[in-house]
Order: sequence, then C-alpha cells, then structure tokens
Amino acid sequence: MSFKTDIEIAREAKKRPIQEIGAKLGIGADDLLPYGHDKAKVSQGFIDGVRDRPNGKLILVTAINPTPAGEGKTTTTVGLGDGLNRIGKNAAICIREASLGPNFGMKGGAAGGGYAQIVPMEDMNLHFTGDFHAITAAHNLLAAMIDNHIYWGNELEIDERRITWRRVMDMNDRALRDTVVGLGGVPNGFARQTGFDITVASEVMAILCLARDLADLERRLGDMIVAYRRDRSPIHARDLKADGAMTVLLKDAMQPNLVQTLENNPAFVHGGPFANIAHGCNSVIATTTALKCADYVVTEAGFGADLGAEKFMNIKCRKAGLAPDCVVLVATVRAMKMNGGVAKADLGAENVEAVKAGCPNLGRHIRNVKQFGVPVVVAINHFAGDTEAELQAVMDYVAEQGSEAILSKHWADGSAGSEALARRVAEIADAGRSQFAPLYPDDLGLFAKIERIATKIYHAGEVIADRKIRDQLRDWEEQGYGALPICMAKTQYSFSTDPDLRGAPEGHTVPIREVRLSAGAGFVVVICGEIMTMPGLPRVPASENIRLNPEGLIEGLF
Repeated sequence: MSFKTDIEIAREAKKRPIQEIGAKLGIGADDLLPYGHDKAKVSQGFIDGVRDRPNGKLILVTAINPTPAGEGKTTTTVGLGDGLNRIGKNAAICIREASLGPNFGMKGGAAGGGYAQIVPMEDMNLHFTGDFHAITAAHNLLAAMIDNHIYWGNELEIDERRITWRRVMDMNDRALRDTVVGLGGVPNGFARQTGFDITVASEVMAILCLARDLADLERRLGDMIVAYRRDRSPIHARDLKADGAMTVLLKDAMQPNLVQTLENNPAFVHGGPFANIAHGCNSVIATTTALKCADYVVTEAGFGADLGAEKFMNIKCRKAGLAPDCVVLVATVRAMKMNGGVAKADLGAENVEAVKAGCPNLGRHIRNVKQFGVPVVVAINHFAGDTEAELQAVMDYVAEQGSEAILSKHWADGSAGSEALARRVAEIADAGRSQFAPLYPDDLGLFAKIERIATKIYHAGEVIADRKIRDQLRDWEEQGYGALPICMAKTQYSFSTDPDLRGAPEGHTVPIREVRLSAGAGFVVVICGEIMTMPGLPRVPASENIRLNPEGLIEGLF
C-alpha cells in the first residue's frame, strides 16, 4: 500500500483566503496584515482590544520521550484542534515556528503530518514571515554594538574576558560553537574568543515568546545582561542603548502569525524556542490572544513532557498567569516497542511483551504531569502496523495508572479520526477538574529548584555541580534573581542526561556543566550533560535531498 507524503498532501490542500480564517475567530480583515493570500499577522490593535475578554479552555499536548520511531506530537495537536471543530466547538491551535536547523538536519518540519497538517507547509518550514531572521538580526546587532563600544574607548569598562553575549544563526553549524573574532589588527577591533548558538537558543527568542506587548518586549531586552566589568558588576543591553533599535527590528516579528489547517481551521504559529535548550513553547501573546478568541485552544510544548511540559507549567504558565485545563500525552505503540528494546528495523512485527516493557516511560510521564494538578489523557497516535493486542496493552497499562488512553487516527483520517479524542478532551476541560499549581514556589532557592526538577521529574538520585556553579547561583540570589524559575537544558531522548538511557531510569546523576542568567527572559538556564546550544548536522543531513523539481516545486522537505 502506498501513502502520499506530507508535502504531497499539503499541496492538495484547498486553502481559504486568510481573511475567512480570521473571521472564524472574530478577527476582521482590517486587523490582519497579509503575507500573501494564506498567512497574515494579527494587529496589535486587535490584541489590545480583546484583553478583557474571558479565556477559553487551554489544552496542552505533550509526549513521551522522542524516539526514532516518531511520536507525532504536532500532528496530534493539529488533529485534536480539527477534531474539536468537527464536533462543533470553536477551537484554535497554537504551535511554534520551525527552525531551519532541524529542517536541513535530521528532525524535519514542524507543521504536523498526514491529514493533520498546518498549511502552507513549505512556507512554515522555511522562511515563513521572517520572524526568525528578525530575531537573529536583533541578537547580532547587540553583539556588534558590544564590540563597537569596546573599539571606541569602552566607556562602560566592559571586561572583554567576561562578555557573555554570543552570536546566533538559524542553522546547525558545529564549526561555529567556539570562534575567535577581531583578528586582523587594530582596524578590526580586539581579538577575543566567543561563539555562536542557534537562533532558537537566543534569549531574544525567549523574550519574544514571553513578552506581553512591545513595551514589555523593550523592557525585557533592556534587562538582558551581556557582560561584566572587572568588579563583576553587570552590563545590560540598555547600558549600550541597544534595546530601542532591537525592538524596532522585532516590531513585526512580535505580532502572531495566523494560518490554517488542511480543514481550514485557524492556527497561530509564533515563536520557536527548542525545549531541550530553551523553554520550548510558542509565544505568550499568541496563546493569550487565541484564548480570547476561541472556546478551546490546543497548544503544544516541545519534546517529551520532562522538558516541554515541565517548562510550560513552571515557566510559561507562571509568567503569563495561565493554567491548563487538560493535558494530552501522546504515545505510540512503536515508541513503546523501542523503549522495550526493539530495534527500529524490527518494529513491524507484533511484540506485545516489548510494548509492555516500554510502557514505564509513558507511566512516568503520566505521574509527572499529574503532579501539577492537571488531568491527563493519553492519545495513542495510530500507525498502520499497530495490532489490536499491542494497542490493548497500552490501554490496559494507562488504565492501571489511573488515566485513560484513546486511539486517534488523525494522521490517516484527519478530524474524523480524532473525534473520540476531541469529545473526551472537551468533556474533561469543561468539567473544571484542573487544580493547577507549579512544581516549586518562587522563593525556593535556585539550586533547590534544580534539585526539585531533577528528583521529581527526572527521578534522579543526585545533582552534581562544582563550587563555581553553586557560588554563581548564590551570587544571583544575592543580586535579586533568586525568584526566577529554572530552564533545564538537557537531552530530550531520556529522563537522564544520557541520550541512550531509555525507559524510566531511577537514581541516576544529573551533572550541571554551566549556568546562564537570562535576566530579560526571566529564568536561569542550567546546561546539563553534553547538550549543545549549537547543534551539528548529522552524517547525512536532510539538506542533501532537498531541491526544486522541474516544475519548480520543493522536493525532499518533510
């Protein structure tokens, strides 16, 4: 049996003019700034005008730890949003934008799949409306202004050894992780060691996704610490007078993007921090605007629930005053088999025992999410090769955990395949069962917050940090940053910091390699294990197979 590729399905979409999509949410044509016929930005005036409306129900879609077998979290998010609209609900979807790094690397696109996609798929996975380029430009403007300030006399007395602001680009490029700039003599400035991160790891990205409006954006940009003097006093972006120009570059990028699903339902696609190195959620302004316009908003958090959902709850909800009404945890039979020890090449054969052996990873995520006081439903993302016995094994296991699993066939059947999931999720959200609370209070110490996440979410036995890191955390507490939440940067493939340790490990060690203060975003980044803030391309990058065909259409993109 042959299947159409995602891009083939996307090309067949019968898209409606973006003004019709906006009308479903009460957004008039005058409040949409079109980018072509099928995508638009929502005006700040409209956003300001709906702030006092009551919120709809917020549904978070998260997943088990990713495996090479695929989980389909975005696909499920889109399918659930379409399913809610199918049963007569006024629902909107909120997801992140795609980075060029994984698109040309190995992960692929971020628009869903099969018959549960957001379109225009090619635009979304490439340049879209230019938001990421604006973030890259604003970030690197600040980097240039730092070096320029030093060149012209260094009135702020920046210690060149203590410049913390690196440069960024939206591409996987391991050769740029550590670089030297300023070579070539006096005309080129002072030589110093620095490096690049990927754009999605930029604090500017985090700020754009957490800011409420342009004034809040400019304030947060000004709060960013970019360097220190010899006496260890901080230099902020506002000290360099960079915050105003950066805000100008980000003015349009700050406005949420509106697009549509294959079934012509509204979707906000805005912001794109990775969950393994950043906070992994779409923008606050997109989510809060959607909640004012729709009765149900389906959003997702990146990678597994140990990263994306944890940060959604502890960072985004805390900062934006949000509270999810229901969590949908995505799992697949194939992923259960891989967690149970089956190689990817052997996933086609029925193996109920391997499914059962892999279920503890799912169980750990269920229990973790319930710690936040939010009801959990498991969505089994259906694959054609799943057998009845394997599916039943997952359902029985989930029932033993005090939750319920619902089979969803949205990839193959669109909203018709997600109708049962949509009905149950709506019932739970409407019942008002959620008693959401973050995992830790603001006044808990920074290192204690790290330990709380490591022990309660990762089920680690200990956290290892050398004296320099512990002293740095104490210094930040003394400087008034002790109330900030923690943003853990670690591998997405395991509860541990070892990407090869699957299942539900207990008692492992979490080593902290580095801590970074994101004073503008309002959190402390904790880099664990071997995680990189500038990824590299794989041995055979996806870019080798991406090209234009003779008809001028893109081939090889997801």
